[in-house]
Amino acid sequence: MAKTQMSFSTDPNVRGAPTSHTTEISGIKLENGAGFIVVIAGNMMTMPGLPKVPTAERIDIDDTGVISGLF
Repeated sequence: MAKTQMSFSTDPNVRGAPTSHTTEISGIKLENGAGFIVVIAGNMMTMPGLPKVPTAERIDIDDTGVISGLF
């Protein structure tokens, strides 16, 4: 679950461990490469996910020094 680190609730203005709060779910995001389902609580910005196969595995340098597979 992605949420603010400032509180157990999803409200960054309510600090610490408040009681009797409702967790607001604002979205669900599929990170297919990593195999995760991310539940987003409140107003949260997430980082992009990574693919199953890193791009670095497609980079190659031939015998003449030509680099391929960067982009």
